[in-house]
Amino acid sequence: MGHTEGLRHATRYLFARKFRKHGAPAPSITLRTFRIGDIVDIKVNGALHSGMPNRVYHGATGIVWNVSPHAVGILVKRRVNNHIAPKRIYVRTEHVFPSKSKNDFVARCQANLKAHEEAKKAGTKIALP
Repeated sequence: MGHTEGLRHATRYLFARKFRKHGAPAPSITLRTFRIGDIVDIKVNGALHSGMPNRVYHGATGIVWNVSPHAVGILVKRRVNNHIAPKRIYVRTEHVFPSKSKNDFVARCQANLKAHEEAKKAGTKIALP
């Protein structure tokens, strides 16, 4: 084929909407609020072209560093040649979802704290996994 290096090249299946899920997103997705410091996942919605990030950021997790009326600024770590570079990108809120990556860590910390308290009451030491 010809010069296939456009902005949205290689996104035929990446940005495609699911079966019977075409059209504009629900208002609840548009009305979500984000605050500075939130951990978010970037998941591009192919139905909305405005505020769409580049395909390399699809599936990336970042931290919100700026909030504007319709978009959020996200700090994403991206591999550039031989080092990890922090990238600051603006993405419309329809392409951003709250991340669940920290839930397991918080649950593990709470379980460890509870185990420590029980061991302290019993007068024993505990070895964490």
